[in-house]
Amino acid sequence: MVAEHVDVIIVGAGLSGIGAAYRLQEQCPGKSYAILEARDAVGGTWDLFRYPGIRSDSDMYTLSFPFRPWTNQKSIADGHDIRTYIAEAADEFGIEDHIRFGHRVQSASWSSEDARWTVTSSVGDESVVQTASFLYLCSGYYSYDTGFTPDFPGRDTFEGQVVHPQFWPEDLDYAGKKVVVIGSGATAVTLIPSMADDVEHITMLQRSPTYITTLPAEDKLAHGMRKVLPAKIAHRAVRRKNAMVAIGFYLFCRRFPNAAKKVLLGRAKKQLPDGTDMKHFTPRYNPWDQRLCIVPNGDLFRSIRRGQASIVTDTIAAFTPTGIDLDSGEHLDADIVVTATGLQVVALGQISFEVDGRAIDPHELYVYKGLMFSGMPNFAWCVGYTNASWTLRADLSSQYVCRFINHLDAQGHAFGMPDPRGASDEAAPILDLTSGYVTRVADILPQQGSSTPWTIRQNWLLDSRDMKKTDLDEAMVFGPKRVAVSA
Repeated sequence: MVAEHVDVIIVGAGLSGIGAAYRLQEQCPGKSYAILEARDAVGGTWDLFRYPGIRSDSDMYTLSFPFRPWTNQKSIADGHDIRTYIAEAADEFGIEDHIRFGHRVQSASWSSEDARWTVTSSVGDESVVQTASFLYLCSGYYSYDTGFTPDFPGRDTFEGQVVHPQFWPEDLDYAGKKVVVIGSGATAVTLIPSMADDVEHITMLQRSPTYITTLPAEDKLAHGMRKVLPAKIAHRAVRRKNAMVAIGFYLFCRRFPNAAKKVLLGRAKKQLPDGTDMKHFTPRYNPWDQRLCIVPNGDLFRSIRRGQASIVTDTIAAFTPTGIDLDSGEHLDADIVVTATGLQVVALGQISFEVDGRAIDPHELYVYKGLMFSGMPNFAWCVGYTNASWTLRADLSSQYVCRFINHLDAQGHAFGMPDPRGASDEAAPILDLTSGYVTRVADILPQQGSSTPWTIRQNWLLDSRDMKKTDLDEAMVFGPKRVAVSA
């Protein structure tokens, strides 16, 4: 059986993959492509996660596609609305016809002689092989199969139910129950207010606090602009405004961390009951050393004010049949324990890569302009910003991929790759966060240098300007010229 060949294979049909397909159709209209999606539906993260209250952790005017206006009233949107939005975009632009559902990519092998990738996927119990001239990985950077859960002593003795948010049971009944949510990140601060009205009491058990800030659930300025401007123009204006606000606050936090602490903690204190011990809201690190947590309309603080929810800062000694013993000596009663303890970050989609017969160790690679990698021909990995909406960076990456493919054609090259030597200066982790889910896997992820083009710059305003005029030949090694075949 002859393997299917397309010009571009995109891996993943979430926000990144659908956005990449749109840009490919728009900027490389003559190119054929296929999207390989392991699951049976579009949406990626937003189809996988189904826990109560699942929502965006950034505003939808920047998280949505720049080419399809977000018209929902909510700026911080529910998972269902985001999933619907992605599916509608895939249908509207004819992208769904290119998706091969149930294709879990296992390996990819590059041949310089043939100037193509051979991609092997598992489809049920069978293996399916496809080939492509360019491979674009849009599957994110965490495992869909496993979440991260520490090995808690005594967990097997607990007589209640233990649930990880990534695999939320559809029939979980928590009405009138005592619930403990372990964790302090975006998932935990989403779950608490979403479950608070139904449970007997819910407790967020955190080893250390996270900076939490409030944003309006709806953007009044966006609503006003949509009334007087065409949808696309209003969307573009709000997107740029929100991106500038997010980046401006990030830079403020980085340059003036003490002032930023006062702002964030001051805002939190105003929304908490009098006498609240602020140790539960005061992290040991500076703002934006880890991602901020956003709560729309202060819903988490409201649940605490009402006495429906509480926060305990402590460490776990052991699970018991009736709950959790803490190192302080306190005991938390629980019928259900939710382990909102993080994602399992993986490198390059857990795909086994070879280049001309040589196995690739992702940790030996250096990122190039935030998306390509040293010594990897005709390959890119879509990784979003850590300090702003994922899609802001993803869309820039997809547009760069299209320009690079067109550049190869214009110059007659069969392929191109960043210099296999990578950065010559000191290496640093590809993700610039101190969060546990990042530091746990720093030794398996690709690296970045300290100067361009071997860095990921966390600034959409500068990147959006530079990406349009970037030198497509900079630090690049190109393959042989294509040989023209006469008729």
